[in-house]
Amino acid sequence: MRFKNASLLGILHYVAILEARTELLDALVALHDRVAAARFPLPLTGAGRARRTRAELLAQLDDYLVPRLREPDAPLLAVIGGSSGAGKSTLVNSLVGRRVTAAGVLRPTTRTPVLVCHPDDRHWFTGGWLLPRLERVRTPLPEDGHPVGGDEQGAHGDPRDLDPRDLDPRRTGLDTEPAADGEESTLALRVETDESVPAGLALLDAPDIDSLVADNRDLAARLICAADIWVLVTTAARYADAVPWHLLRSAKEFDVTLATVLDRVPHQIAVEVARSYAALLDRAGLGDIPRFTVPELPESASGNSGLLPASAVGPLRVWLTHRVTDPNARAVAGSRTAYGVLDSLGRRVPALAAAVAAQHAAALRLMQHVDEAYDEATVRVRRQLAAGELLAGEADAHWRGFPVDSGGDELLRACTDGLVALLSGAVSAAEERIAVAWRDEPGAAGVPDDVCGDVVTTQERIGLLVRRWHRCVEEFAEEAYRESCGGPETAEETAALLAAALLGGPRRLGATQALTEALGSTAAARLCARGTEVLNDCVAQVLQAERDRRLAPLEELETGPEQQVELIAALSRLQKER
Repeated sequence: MRFKNASLLGILHYVAILEARTELLDALVALHDRVAAARFPLPLTGAGRARRTRAELLAQLDDYLVPRLREPDAPLLAVIGGSSGAGKSTLVNSLVGRRVTAAGVLRPTTRTPVLVCHPDDRHWFTGGWLLPRLERVRTPLPEDGHPVGGDEQGAHGDPRDLDPRDLDPRRTGLDTEPAADGEESTLALRVETDESVPAGLALLDAPDIDSLVADNRDLAARLICAADIWVLVTTAARYADAVPWHLLRSAKEFDVTLATVLDRVPHQIAVEVARSYAALLDRAGLGDIPRFTVPELPESASGNSGLLPASAVGPLRVWLTHRVTDPNARAVAGSRTAYGVLDSLGRRVPALAAAVAAQHAAALRLMQHVDEAYDEATVRVRRQLAAGELLAGEADAHWRGFPVDSGGDELLRACTDGLVALLSGAVSAAEERIAVAWRDEPGAAGVPDDVCGDVVTTQERIGLLVRRWHRCVEEFAEEAYRESCGGPETAEETAALLAAALLGGPRRLGATQALTEALGSTAAARLCARGTEVLNDCVAQVLQAERDRRLAPLEELETGPEQQVELIAALSRLQKER
């Protein structure tokens, strides 16, 4: 009975672990979706850093944290990373005992990192469990150490095998510039197997973190984010450079399992260089990480395809093997980086949420300037209409000559043109005020000039709406004229008088009196009321349409407040599940 109870408790404990892991994964997926939805379109201070943080978070969640939590027993991935010319490829080849990856001065142009693992572990890395967005290709190395290209999977060979005239990124896949027309360049991962690699461990030769090709730098950073173990390779000549130290600081932040290799150290200064490097690590709080030194040897020379002696890489091989063969060491390596990334989310996600909030606040300020400008334009138009400023110039001349020298159609057309000009001037003034206000807003540079791509001018858009008002005036006047059984005025003259009564300001009294005489006081009052209503609607529609047009690019930036709320909520859920 005691045995059965113990077995039952063990089963319940195992089920509880699975449920907890499932809930944690669900929380991570929800956080991933919120991070992916975050947008930083406005060029504010810190927006570039926020975009990089977002990309790093998505890479770590997609390529490392979620896969690792789903498959905790999967092999450990050790990424060999570092600057150009540090000897990463030679180091990987020497750890394996044969040439599996190409080394050379043209290495910064390669687009295909190499992963080598034990044959029994190959299925873990060819099935998309890790780095799912990288296409798997196979380009075996012949005896000369140069990859064979053009196989059935479309992989590319080493650039040293190509004629310089053939180095067209579209033909070789060795992209040196971003893909045109927004196309995403294809990224690939070459998987090799060798029995010399301990089961449960994979070595990945990453592109240079300081590559001249931006895509290579991004890929290198992404591969490092997918690692259980970081092996940073630097040289005696470049160990104090900023690039490797940025990686080291990131490793400390994420509390990853880390080792560093000081490569190509001349015998004469080996002790001095090692002491200086150790002092730098101590000052950075990294004095306890494993350090390995590889002396300068003929095999280390750039472009040399030879292998380093086993004694040169033996200590590193032993350390890596111990990570997977010792259960305790493997447990630490398999969980330390995961927990480090989880811990870092508590700092990085709030920073991302703050950047999102800054985007929203900046967008609100820009919108407020638009609203204030068009509110002022509305007040200005109402004031001008009340003052009768529209009945001036050509319209005034036609009014003075009406009905003897100017017909009703001419007066109504002049009033219509005057209303178009008045509204166009108000919109122009509003746009000028917006432009002045936006000069002091750093986010304004990120707003598209014309998100709709409309080639119709402002005056043409306003003209369309005002002509609707023109037709309404004609229809109302025609209806009133018929109901009056044909007074002394024609329908066209009635429409002209109505327009003058609506737009004439103090001088509209004459038009109103003429309408009253022609239609009667009740019919004239009703006609003027209907005309006033459609005039107010016309003015409101014109100014609101132009306001909406100005706000549309801001609204399409997707900088709403919900992004910040959802990010914090997703992080809170994750921390609760932990």
